[in-house]
Amino acid sequence: MLARVVAVVCLVCCSSVAALPQGLQAPLAAAVQAYEAGRLGEAHQAFRALARRGVPAAQHNLALMHLQGEVPQPDLRAARRLLALASAAGFVTAQLSLATALEDGAFGRRDLRGALRWYEFAAASGSVQAQVAAGTAYYLGRGVPADPSRAAHWFRQAAAGGDVGAMYLLASMHEAGLGVVQDLRLAAYWYQQAAQAGDEAAPYKLQEIERRLAARPA
Repeated sequence: MLARVVAVVCLVCCSSVAALPQGLQAPLAAAVQAYEAGRLGEAHQAFRALARRGVPAAQHNLALMHLQGEVPQPDLRAARRLLALASAAGFVTAQLSLATALEDGAFGRRDLRGALRWYEFAAASGSVQAQVAAGTAYYLGRGVPADPSRAAHWFRQAAAGGDVGAMYLLASMHEAGLGVVQDLRLAAYWYQQAAQAGDEAAPYKLQEIERRLAARPA
C-alpha cells in the first residue's frame, strides 16, 4: 500500500528538503500541517504551487493526493508525471512511491519491470524497503528473470540495514548456496542476527546449523 502523505511530515527536516531555500521550507511545512489538520483544499493548493516551483516533496505529496482521491479532480496521469519528476530529481521517497504504484497497477496496467527500475534507484540510495522489494523481485523473477545472485546482493544490503526478513532469507541462501557460496557459518551468523532481531523461526534454524557444524570432521 502506498504511504499516506502524512508519512512525509519528517521530510520537512530531512536533508533532501533541508537543502531547499529557506523561502520554500516554511511553505512546505505549512502545507503538510494543513494536510494533517484535514484542510485538504488548502494543502492541495499549497502543494500544487510548490510543485510548480520544482519542489520534489511537494510533487510527491500532490501525486499521492491524486492517487488517494483527495483532490477535486483526481488525475492518474498527473500523479504519474509528478512522481516521475520528483523521482528524476533523486527524491528517494518518490522513487519508492512510484515503484509501488507501478507494481500495484495504480496507473492502470501493472509494470513490474518499471517498478524494479525505481526500486533499485531507491535501494541504491539506501532505502531498506526498496532493497527488500528489489531483492524479492530478483528472487521470485518478478518483472525480470530470476537472479539469485542479484537477489542476495539486495537482501544483504537490507539485512545490514536491519530488515529481519532479509536476514533470514540471506541466511537460507547461504545455507543452500543459492546465489551465493554455500557457507554454513555465514548462514549461522545471519540466522543469529535474525533471531536476535525477533524472528521466531530463526532460533530453530540456528540450532540446526550449529548441529551440522558440530558434526563436521575436525
